[in-house]
Parts: sequence; structure tokens; C-alpha cells
Amino acid sequence: MTDATSGAKGPDELRRQIERTRSELGNTVEELAGKADVKGRARARAADLRDKAGAMTVQLRSSAVQAGHTVQDKATHTGPRPVRNAVQAGLRHPRPVLVVGAAAGAVVAVGVLRRRRYGHW
Repeated sequence: MTDATSGAKGPDELRRQIERTRSELGNTVEELAGKADVKGRARARAADLRDKAGAMTVQLRSSAVQAGHTVQDKATHTGPRPVRNAVQAGLRHPRPVLVVGAAAGAVVAVGVLRRRRYGHW
């Protein structure tokens, strides 16, 4: 760019300086508009966080599945014989185990609600 103290050496040079200044000003305005676009930046940040959360969810599910297989293998191959038999029976017939678990959860929920409401059992 031509030094501000030295003027243009003719009309053509002045036009080039004006065009250069306009271009630089346009770039500066675009940068400022991008920084001022809070909604757009927030949307981009939200999309980035959603992508990271999705990747983390996949990783956690994979870890949970792997841990479940490890626990299942240990439960079916170790421990006292009655416990192993019960675990294997539960794996073969999961519906009764789920019903008993749901009933136990309901009993616990009722107990918690009673304790909150009355302050005791």
C-alpha cells in the first residue's frame, strides 16, 4: 500500500489505492460481522458439542457392553455352584428375573415415597 504521507502520482494510482482500501475495508467488515454473529457462532458451537456428545455416547455404550460381557462371563464361570446355577437359569429365562426386579423396584419406590411423605415407614 502507498504511504499515507506520499500522495498518489496520478489519477490511475489514486483509483488503485481507493480499490485496495475498499477491498481491505470489505474484508474487515466481513470479519467483524462474523464475530458479531452470535447466533451463528452459537449454532456452530452447539453442533460441535452434539457431535462430541454423540461420539462419547457410542464409546460409553461400547464400554458398557464390554463390561456386561465381562460380568456375565465371570458370573457364569465363577462363584458357588448354586449362584452359578441361578445366574445361568436367569440368562436362559430372563422374563421372570425382569418381573422380580421390577417388583423389587416398585417396593423400593413405594418405601421412598412413604418416607418422603410421612418422614418414616
